Amino acid sequence: MIHRLAVFGNPVAHSRSPEIHATFAEAAGIDLTYERIEAPVDHFAKAARDFIEQGCDGFNVTVPFKREAFELVDRPDRSALASGTVNTVIVADGILEGSNTDGVGLLADLENNLGWSVSGRRILILGAGGAVQGVLPHLLARRPATVHILNRTHERAQALAEREEGVEAVTAAAVESDYDLVISGSAAGLVEREVDPVPSRVLGENTCCYDMIYGAGETPFIRWAHRFGCERGSDGLGMLVEQAAASFALWFDVQPATQPVIRQLRTSLG
Repeated sequence: MIHRLAVFGNPVAHSRSPEIHATFAEAAGIDLTYERIEAPVDHFAKAARDFIEQGCDGFNVTVPFKREAFELVDRPDRSALASGTVNTVIVADGILEGSNTDGVGLLADLENNLGWSVSGRRILILGAGGAVQGVLPHLLARRPATVHILNRTHERAQALAEREEGVEAVTAAAVESDYDLVISGSAAGLVEREVDPVPSRVLGENTCCYDMIYGAGETPFIRWAHRFGCERGSDGLGMLVEQAAASFALWFDVQPATQPVIRQLRTSLG
């Protein structure tokens, strides 16, 4: 039996999900096809329904469709309900079950791969968009000491803080010094000419910096962090693989090994 899966996004040509899931499937002895589908921005639901009608086991969802995927599914799980977003859809007997594995993937990378603790730590998150909303409930479940949100549009950070107990929206003038962990959740990253809104005092001698995006070499945010003395920084490649592994486990009840895939992707990025 060949299982059919896909990832929906716009754009989506850059997605490494087909490569990741093909590697997981080969190791597990599972036959599958995994497509990239670029859905029109205003017609995600129709594109998803068409794919479902053709026969599939499920699909992943990336930007900008995670909120629309939440509205599409029949049974959102706790992770989806907590964030209002879905990145993994399971098709079972005509019922669409939805989950968000981004938070699981982030924690697995931070705690297991990097050895960075979240519990009891002072955390600053840059950004208040969908990527942050998807992982925030999982971070809060670890009971950090502080979670501050800094966003270019302060009102958006305030709106997120009002929905999540234990989160405080801060301005650039009010951010504290020497956070334990600074996470960039901006899809655009932080280009070096735009670092002014983030005071360098947020970085201390022992601060860990994490960028939820990834690419060849250092991301602009990690490069900025290193320039101001941060010695421990990581991009989000590990999160990408870990959230994919969590999706794979939902579909097939098999937990794939992630380290070989992370190494493989890192090598291919150069």
